[in-house]
Amino acid sequence: MRLLPVLAVLALLAPAARAQAPITIVVNFAAGGSADRMARLLAPELGESLGTQVVVKTTTGAAGAIGAAEVARARPDGTTLLLTTTGPLGVQPHFRSDLPYRVADFAPLCQLGDAPVMVMSAPGSAVRDAASLVARIRAARGGFNYGSVGPGSIPHIVMVALARQNNLEMTHVPFRGSAEAIIALLRQDVEVYADLPGALRVNNLQAVGVMAEARTAEFPDTPTMREQGYDLVYSIWAGLFAPANTPASFMERAEAACQRALRAPMVVEGFERLSTPITFRGRSDFGQFWAAELDKYREIVQSAGVRPGD
Repeated sequence: MRLLPVLAVLALLAPAARAQAPITIVVNFAAGGSADRMARLLAPELGESLGTQVVVKTTTGAAGAIGAAEVARARPDGTTLLLTTTGPLGVQPHFRSDLPYRVADFAPLCQLGDAPVMVMSAPGSAVRDAASLVARIRAARGGFNYGSVGPGSIPHIVMVALARQNNLEMTHVPFRGSAEAIIALLRQDVEVYADLPGALRVNNLQAVGVMAEARTAEFPDTPTMREQGYDLVYSIWAGLFAPANTPASFMERAEAACQRALRAPMVVEGFERLSTPITFRGRSDFGQFWAAELDKYREIVQSAGVRPGD
């Protein structure tokens, strides 16, 4: 007779227990990079809002494709999210025919930020602006190395675009994450690297040019690539995604938690240190933005004839 009340209580507690399951944010680029740092800023704030532990896991390789595939295969129960930047879900679907996931495998949750791409060189490098960059590439006759975080990433695509526009020959050297690429830049294994501008001040790097419509408030003395005669405008956005078919009840709660997290003072300060302006878009708006980005990069990849071996 005493078992029935106990079972009834357990049945009532079961949904609450499931709601408290830990959440893993998979970051598909290396630890120490901008995406990883964003995730670690957000995790405690999301955890507080959702009433559970949120942990960050880095799964690297294939320019973010391996980590994205891990989330695509995860159970759609609200316990696994992906924090990614533009490349894996904006460029790669048009760039590789062998991707281990599809666009349809993901549900957009919220956009976190959007920052212009900055071309940067090592301290003391003779490459200080777009003119000296192009002159150095031409003089090297194919021996000019530039870094990226993998084929099909934005740091790769923007340099291919520069090469295609100006009939330049360069050697692409991919790395597993931005931290590795910057170390290679400082060692002069590569001569330039194009990525989020947050690394400039931390590593005392030189700004060559910003790929934006206008100069940024943070780097007002750095001219745009357009000002320097090169029509290159690119940005890198970051966002959270869930596996497709994740319950709407969780998505609603997580979207609200994301918006709250991006208002937290520590998160705001952290994004400022990363030189990444916070840009919140909820599920619907982010989904529309993502669809437009997919269309944009489809056209760029096809018109430039970009291939995985470039």
